[in-house]
Amino acid sequence: MSWKTTNCALCAQNCGLEVQVENNRIVKVRADKNNPRSEGYVCRKGMNVAYHTHNADRVLYPMKKVGDKFERVSWDQAIGEIAENLKGVLDAHGPRSLSWVLSGQGNHFGIPFVSRFGELLGSQNNYTALGQEHTGRYWAHGVTMGHQGLMFTKDLKNTDMLVVLGWNPMMSHQTPQARRKITKFSKDPEKLLVVIDPRVSETAKYADIHLALRPGTDGLLLKSMISILINEGWYDKEYVENHVNGLDDVAPWFKDFDVKAALKVCELEYDQVVDLCRKFTERRWCLADDLGVLMGRHSTLLSYLIVVLLALGGRICRPGGNYFPGRFMMDPPHSDPEDPNTWRTQTTGFPAIQGMFPPNVMPEEILSDHPERLRVVINQNANPLRSYADTTAYEEAFRKLDLAVTVDIAMSETAALSHYVLPAKSAYEGWDSTIFSMHFPEVYFQMRRPVVEAEGEQLEEGEIYTRLADAMGLIPELPESLYKAAESGDGKAYRDTLMGYVMENPTSAGALPFIVAKTLGKALGSAHLAVLSAVLQVRSQTQMEEAERAGFPMGPDQGLEIFQAIVDKPEGVLVGLVDPETNLQNLATPDGKIKLYDEQFGEWLKEIEPAREIEDLEKDKKEYPLIMSAGRHIDTNANTNMRDPAWNEGKRACTLIMNPADAEELGLSDGQMVKVTTEAGHETIELEVTELTRKGYLMIPHGFGLVYDGKTFGANVNRLTKNTHRDRIAATPIHRYVPCRVEAV
Repeated sequence: MSWKTTNCALCAQNCGLEVQVENNRIVKVRADKNNPRSEGYVCRKGMNVAYHTHNADRVLYPMKKVGDKFERVSWDQAIGEIAENLKGVLDAHGPRSLSWVLSGQGNHFGIPFVSRFGELLGSQNNYTALGQEHTGRYWAHGVTMGHQGLMFTKDLKNTDMLVVLGWNPMMSHQTPQARRKITKFSKDPEKLLVVIDPRVSETAKYADIHLALRPGTDGLLLKSMISILINEGWYDKEYVENHVNGLDDVAPWFKDFDVKAALKVCELEYDQVVDLCRKFTERRWCLADDLGVLMGRHSTLLSYLIVVLLALGGRICRPGGNYFPGRFMMDPPHSDPEDPNTWRTQTTGFPAIQGMFPPNVMPEEILSDHPERLRVVINQNANPLRSYADTTAYEEAFRKLDLAVTVDIAMSETAALSHYVLPAKSAYEGWDSTIFSMHFPEVYFQMRRPVVEAEGEQLEEGEIYTRLADAMGLIPELPESLYKAAESGDGKAYRDTLMGYVMENPTSAGALPFIVAKTLGKALGSAHLAVLSAVLQVRSQTQMEEAERAGFPMGPDQGLEIFQAIVDKPEGVLVGLVDPETNLQNLATPDGKIKLYDEQFGEWLKEIEPAREIEDLEKDKKEYPLIMSAGRHIDTNANTNMRDPAWNEGKRACTLIMNPADAEELGLSDGQMVKVTTEAGHETIELEVTELTRKGYLMIPHGFGLVYDGKTFGANVNRLTKNTHRDRIAATPIHRYVPCRVEAV
């Protein structure tokens, strides 16, 4: 048996793996030391990918719901009936009735197909997992830096102080080789690791400085730190003068703020916070935030305040600070809220952010009596019935849909409520990769290739949507010359033939993914691999310059050379190098400066006052005296990608963690079953009493409550989350602050 090169598809880091296959099954897994990005690093999730692709819930054939059961049908029947039903709904109710849901940590090459499918039918209703996590950040970055696609990454190589806010990298990763790098960083006497987290998280244990703030008070803390920097004059005046606009306008928001009172509410020592602010003036520092902020109280405002803090510290696009990462794939869109062509949700009125709508509002958009309510959902590799807030609302909504189609590898809880389930190849049966290849300064890319064969009639997602597009009449009749150019194996000939065809038939450009899939995809045996080849021909000038620095000569054939390198090197390729010196030129504001002033944030900041925050934090304490974090990153969860619980056999995989003081007060003991109740509902779960969390603060891991082989494993934390408990701008769920109560079963 030989070892085959691949990578992990269970989180955004996609660490390199080698797998051994016997009888068409993955039987052994080890870290790939040749992977240029992960360099032999992998966590236990990656070591268990066999459970992801080989499990009893796999969907092998197209399925149609008849009555309350599913029956196997042919691909032709499934595609034909879906197309016919979809045409009927669109004719009766218009394109706003159509929506699609996207997810998948490591399988993203189906995304351009389903998105283009919906767009060609006139819809913009794109709901994604990122829309319940990152869109508040995207909005804040769009306001301050001119484009919602501008993200931050950390210059860990050159920083000497890493500030971690609402992030637990020792468990959630979110950076290559997270545990290896954080451990090394913490042991370096010249560096400081600062962790801001309510509890002694797995990362906080390594911290030089731990600010254990009260849950939900991040806004007070960030406003306090900015106030200190402004009032003490501890900000980088030269940087602000050259690269920041609007400080004079926003300074009054912070000047008379009662920092001592605010920090008392945060349950932090005033001198400790002041000392940290002083260190901002003495060190090269960068900041990394995650779901503790993005799913916290005042989510979008917190993302804005982080930009303000970094700008005042002069840490944006500075050595050791926060840079804009390089992007291998095409740049994301910017959804201008002032543009009348930017859609808003019909019932709830939320704007698209970076082309995405928030899953939190989908149940209301389906259950509405609006004449253009959502009636069709195409579910691409997602599981809203377990992954998104308010399972009860989602169940009610999906039962009201005129047409629900799920494309997935397994019979998920969402698939079970669909009218049709179309079987997709798993991460290890087809060609696929991730859009998360955003790094600094090195930009890597790895195209995962098949290591086992599909055992049924599964198809790549791109092929599935190409068939649907054909059935809907969205693909023009193609000339024989395109097929012949594809079959020739000559990349230049195919590229030139395709470009010539599009120039002669400009209206065909919208169907380009499907055209490429039908021609080059047929020749290569993969729609996804074909689209990769096509995408590499239309890269931005910046991306081409980054590729040139990585050794790919500038010119018309650069994309073809990169494609061949990716195919030749299954372990991954260095495809770009970001130039730190010109990184700030990515700013998209009219004057090329970071914009601090925006009235919507000023109005919101007026609410972040100690007295008002105390009032809000103490609200409903009688009914719900405890605060729960709906989601905890641990070694035993992998979103909902791992359905077979055997990968956690013998482990306490899904527990409610509670501080011993709370357990004693409630008369509860470790290991007993308890009922957790919130405004959304209740769940029963095993209690784990531990010092890993503080008094009054509970945590439940996400990704459980899955019904595998007819039996439910673990508690579904999203049964406890209300979809209306959300951010006011981006509608992201406030999962890290859910009032609750706990009692013995």
